[in-house]
Amino acid sequence: MAQLDTSGGGKKKGGKVRSKKQSTNVDLTAMVDLMFLLITFFMLTTTLAKPQAMDMFMPDKDDKNPDAEIDVKASRTMTVLLGSDNKLVWYMGVAGDNPPTVDSYNKSGIRKAFLENNERIVATTGNPEKGLMVIVKPTDKSNYKNFVDILDEIKIAGVPSYGIVNKIEPVEISLLKDQGVYN
Repeated sequence: MAQLDTSGGGKKKGGKVRSKKQSTNVDLTAMVDLMFLLITFFMLTTTLAKPQAMDMFMPDKDDKNPDAEIDVKASRTMTVLLGSDNKLVWYMGVAGDNPPTVDSYNKSGIRKAFLENNERIVATTGNPEKGLMVIVKPTDKSNYKNFVDILDEIKIAGVPSYGIVNKIEPVEISLLKDQGVYN
């Protein structure tokens, strides 16, 4: 509640009459209670941002044939080797048949390569489902951030299928060393 204090000052000598000054006092207890009620209401009814996870589809385990492989034409495959110092090397087809390219994790780097190669393969096959097949091979010199970055770039570029392989051939390690990406 608001209160007015009407007590004036005492009488002073000199004969001048001054007007009484009124002081105001506002009780903010009800306002504070209301603010706490609003804060608790919004804290309880607000949903916090949920972490987003990328869906990864893993093939079913085949107990009869554990080493089963998927047949994909070499002209449709793009192998990405994750190296050190936030660099990667990619090549089309089989290692040694096409020259490798050293790239970085950005829209003018690997994403552009994904988009261009996928577009070229879809134009050749005429089927968007039979587009580019990316094979990601992280090395022991790469880090987890690089692995997540390459999966993000694959998702952004709309690559229809990809695979993750943890086995790197000696030819590919020498290729990484030749490009200066395997320090």
